[in-house]
Amino acid sequence: MRPTLIILALFGVIVASLALREHYNTGDSPCDINAKWDCGIVNKSIFATVGPIPVAAIGIAGYLFLGFLAFRRAYFLMRIAVTFALAYSLYLAHIEKDLLQVWCIYCVGSLITISLMAIILFSVRIADMLRKPKPA
Repeated sequence: MRPTLIILALFGVIVASLALREHYNTGDSPCDINAKWDCGIVNKSIFATVGPIPVAAIGIAGYLFLGFLAFRRAYFLMRIAVTFALAYSLYLAHIEKDLLQVWCIYCVGSLITISLMAIILFSVRIADMLRKPKPA
């Protein structure tokens, strides 16, 4: 489980880094696919920052933190962090879908990554709980 979570965290860092690059990009967006898929619109919107900090930078820090927790096998803390990260990622997906009405391929990649991490962490925990007999 640990190698898989570390690889997912590294993938998350890459995807968030690409989103951060797009946040500061002044030229044409490389992921301006059509009217529904445009990372430039999403990453330059008013929702792309928390105060002065780009959401993508928060994502990079979060994935680095998750990778560190995975390396340390701190799965309890990871489940807590992943729960908050997934909730925030779902909130951002709501903004893309309902307010901006444009999707960012990097943001969707991040949502998939954090969702996979949550599925792995919680399914392994549930399996462990079901396997271990309760003390008398």
